[in-house]
Amino acid sequence: MSSVFKALSDPTRREVLSLLRQGPLSAGEISAQFNVSRPTMSAHFAVLREAGLVTSEKQGKSVIYELQMSVLEEALLGFAQGFGLELKDTGNGGPADPAAAKDSEEDMP
Repeated sequence: MSSVFKALSDPTRREVLSLLRQGPLSAGEISAQFNVSRPTMSAHFAVLREAGLVTSEKQGKSVIYELQMSVLEEALLGFAQGFGLELKDTGNGGPADPAAAKDSEEDMP
């Protein structure tokens, strides 16, 4: 889990993940959004791959990156549970809003 939080500690990598929420993108499409050198972006991509947050696939001359949301969700759930928060599965592939879960518990007799 520490590799996930290391990857998330950098604002550029967080922005890359945000871009990938819209769907797979090539390294060139992602890099065009940032004013950094190609080697720097390559290093960011490597950290994200090592953390399991993205997968990459070579398609011709391009490398296509795709977000692995399940890895991010698992890390965030583990982090929340470390603070004693219990999150319920919403059934849509993501964790429930902790505030909503708390509100529904308060409504119980």
